[in-house]
Amino acid sequence: MANHPQYLTPEGLKELEARLKYLQEVRRYEVADRLRAAMEEGGDLSENAEYEDAKNEQAFIEGEILRLETILSSAQIIQETSKKDVVVLGSRVTVLEQGGDEKEVYHLVGSAEANPAAGKISLESPLGKALIGAKVGDKVNVNAPGGQIVFVIKAIA
Repeated sequence: MANHPQYLTPEGLKELEARLKYLQEVRRYEVADRLRAAMEEGGDLSENAEYEDAKNEQAFIEGEILRLETILSSAQIIQETSKKDVVVLGSRVTVLEQGGDEKEVYHLVGSAEANPAAGKISLESPLGKALIGAKVGDKVNVNAPGGQIVFVIKAIA
């Protein structure tokens, strides 16, 4: 991850910074308290389910903190562009699946911020790769697990 830039929108940067702060300043201490309480129960720690669970959660939180720090250390902010004639990183693209009748809007973002359920697709995804450089009216082919899908670009914002 550290070898290449992590593209983030200004909103995405704020979200990741807030999540990192929460993990470092709140969750880390909550889990430490759980570990301390489990150790105070005494007995064989290898048989203490609460202790094992808290240790696993601590490892997850520390891993997530490291992941977020790595992303943020190589973050490049996606600048708003006035370029609306071609799809670029940061564009909001309205597409229509060929043969369909419902338009979909996607925001093209970096992989660290991608959330397909929220309409944020990664530049590195098959759809993201197909959209880059496309213009309104273009048809783009996407190799999906279920076969090839053709989208028509309806608008770029």
